[in-house]
Amino acid sequence: MATKTPNLPRQQPKKNDHDTAAQRQNGPHPETAPATGADYFEIVSRATNDAVRDWNVKTGALLWPRGLTSLLGHARGAASQKIGFWFEHIHPEDLPRIQDSLRLAFKENAETWKGEYRFRRSDGGYSNILERGLILRDNRSQAVRLVGTLMDVTTRRQLQAQARRSQRMEAFGQLAGGVAHDFNNFLTTILGYSDLLLHEKEVKGEIADQIKEIRDAAGRASSLTHQLLAFSRRQALEPTVLEVNSLISNLERTLLRLLSDNISVVCHLHHLKKGAYIKVDAGQFGQIILNLAVNARDAMRKGGRLTIETSALEVGPAPSRLPNGIDLPIGEYVTISLQDNGCGMSEAVKARLFEPFFTTKDDGHSGLGLATSYGIIRQSGGYICAESEPGKGSTFRIYLPRVAAPPPLPYKKPGHKKHLRGTETILVLEDEVSVRHISVRVLRNLGYEVLEAAHGEDAKRIITKRNGTPKIDLLLTDMVMPEISGRQFVDWLGQTSPETKVIFISGYLEESMHPGDRRDPGMCFLAKPFSADELASTVRELLDGTLEG
Repeated sequence: MATKTPNLPRQQPKKNDHDTAAQRQNGPHPETAPATGADYFEIVSRATNDAVRDWNVKTGALLWPRGLTSLLGHARGAASQKIGFWFEHIHPEDLPRIQDSLRLAFKENAETWKGEYRFRRSDGGYSNILERGLILRDNRSQAVRLVGTLMDVTTRRQLQAQARRSQRMEAFGQLAGGVAHDFNNFLTTILGYSDLLLHEKEVKGEIADQIKEIRDAAGRASSLTHQLLAFSRRQALEPTVLEVNSLISNLERTLLRLLSDNISVVCHLHHLKKGAYIKVDAGQFGQIILNLAVNARDAMRKGGRLTIETSALEVGPAPSRLPNGIDLPIGEYVTISLQDNGCGMSEAVKARLFEPFFTTKDDGHSGLGLATSYGIIRQSGGYICAESEPGKGSTFRIYLPRVAAPPPLPYKKPGHKKHLRGTETILVLEDEVSVRHISVRVLRNLGYEVLEAAHGEDAKRIITKRNGTPKIDLLLTDMVMPEISGRQFVDWLGQTSPETKVIFISGYLEESMHPGDRRDPGMCFLAKPFSADELASTVRELLDGTLEG
């Protein structure tokens, strides 16, 4: 059945056209003549690098004038000449939506149709396709033909997904930082009052043990807030000496939540009596282990087993190369390995594994995870490598220098040292009521004269009213407060009472003092949450001029 072609108005030549009357009569020169018909169609298609499909809606015949092989990777054949070929290669999750969209366009006499879907290439992977089509109809307005151009928008979709993910991570980072800041205020109160109770002579035996359990739980919660602050980049990350088995054990529950139900976790941890200690940033290293576990999960789509192993390794003076090709310098090392029984990797993939922005995933991953892990481990003096074969799983091994165990830090009741006491005048400026009250109580119990203010204007009135007599020896102030921040207040105080020493406290480190700001011996920083003993020691050492760092 012949299709109805709309009558288009013919454009008349303008008086200022550059073509001559002879050209209008004889036609344009062959070298400058615009392409027409199939030639023009081919030139436009090549210019856009799109694929073109021509679907006869009545018969189901499908033609691919361009792009079936170059864009989608499929060879021409009888199968590709039927509309079922197109439907079969659309991602199953996208197919119902595309079919509904086509039915609606045909039903509502639409002239054009647009759809975005994932189309399976010949290699089994999917490309994100944006198709724009023209619907041709017969004289009864029935759709008889759809001619569409298919544009590969995979890269654009990946960039969009990456941008959205970055925005979500930034938003979550801000939320995590805010939550951690508030929790640090609560934990400061819990730690402070626990210390005060433990200092009471009447508190002993079972009651004292129960209070210690509360304090220990607050300490563990404090480590969690440190991780949140590290994630949100609001805390300086510093290496500490850790026992590797304890580090893995603490991560085990998080690993189980990250992995699928059909993936089991098996741990083979060392049995060394003296332990195996490494010096790393706990937050950074924990994130490395979690990232490797997630990669293993993605390689075991149908389930499997993740094996985590820790051991010690001694490298002597004799030349020896490890099976993975790494030449370790002489010394003792702690080895952490994560092994999966997933799909494995080819040699080509392994060769680029730790390159920035290299990824084998097609869902918009940045490809920075392993590159970042490599940099962190190298900065810690260690090495990371991968062993893998297609179909035989992968093993990532981390080698870190083994260090001596840190000296034990037994718990000491706060305030038991006489030199922590004093009689100086201290102003506590803190908008969080619970933190202000515990700070005031601890310092008053140590003999100090303590003034308190909830915000900067209150503190200014107190200082102005005293008129410098007696002087305020020390200011304990939060960094982040409404109206007037701790920094701004200290700037004002420097003009009014320059001899007053300052302790900044904060649950953030982004708002805390930078290293260059700490050169003044009359200022220091105390991170929340802090214990009563930490507060007492910092105050006394700053007043005595013996504070280090």
